[in-house]
Amino acid sequence: MPGQSGPDGSGPVVGRLSAGTSRRRPRNPLGPTEAEVRANLAGEASAEAAFALHEAEANSALEPDTEQPAIPRDLTAAAFFDVDNTMVQGASIVHFARGLAARKYLNTSDLVDFAWKQMKFRVTGKESSNDVASGREKALSFIAGRSTAELARLGEEIYDEIIFEKIWPGTRALAQMHLDAGQQVWLVTATPLELAQVIAKRLGLTGALGTVAESENGLFTGRLVGDILHGMGKAHAVRTLAIREGLNLKRCTAYSDSHNDVPMLSLVGTAVAINPDSDLRELAKNRGWEIRDFRTARKAAKVGVPTALVLGAAGGALAAAITRRRELLG
Repeated sequence: MPGQSGPDGSGPVVGRLSAGTSRRRPRNPLGPTEAEVRANLAGEASAEAAFALHEAEANSALEPDTEQPAIPRDLTAAAFFDVDNTMVQGASIVHFARGLAARKYLNTSDLVDFAWKQMKFRVTGKESSNDVASGREKALSFIAGRSTAELARLGEEIYDEIIFEKIWPGTRALAQMHLDAGQQVWLVTATPLELAQVIAKRLGLTGALGTVAESENGLFTGRLVGDILHGMGKAHAVRTLAIREGLNLKRCTAYSDSHNDVPMLSLVGTAVAINPDSDLRELAKNRGWEIRDFRTARKAAKVGVPTALVLGAAGGALAAAITRRRELLG
């Protein structure tokens, strides 16, 4: 059965027939490992939560006489942004911990522990499994029994107090470029979903894929759904969301600073390394990916968007506009 092409004829749309839309790893003859199963669960849970919220917001915005949006929508293209050191300077969870410590939710030793582990990761470019496990347990013990509404409220307060000033202007400009082209823009992060959604909403983005903590009757149970959204989990979340939203991954763009996000970057048609660690920088050069570094004043002043990205987004907007015009004339 032949595959269906997207509206621009550029290739098959994910979820209809996905052959060739992503680079697939050979299957393990022994079946998926426990870590892979947990990563898949995390990705699916994150995508389902993000899609449900996006759909609810879209439905609540509908009115009988709603005017057509000024910007034609590009229905099959989207951009996916990592958060820590890509959209936000430093680690969002450390900024969140600072805000919690100021409110006496955490003590100084907890805050120092968060910061130390993040510093080790930035220096080495690698995460210790022990650090990840201990960080996960501390975070879960903190939220266990608390309401989801409380975490969302704290996220909003701490974003306004601390995280707002940590947004990279250059990365924010890239996100706006995709929005102006009528494309969806999603954050993809290991940060708790509730905090990720706050950041996305404050930035005017479509939504966020983040780590999902289990909750019952509005209270956190102290367990994760799957695992932290990380590595292969991010790629699985993006793929799952693409299926639900009818996106063509070949027309999508992903941005990250970390070599850990290579699975997500390799999934889309255009990958961009933002403030990359040494491993990702080397890989990006080898694969011909765009590299943007906003970490110095000199480089940050050059907020110009890469030509290929501008042309891609502009082309998507033009295609959407032509499609819209044909619909009106037809």
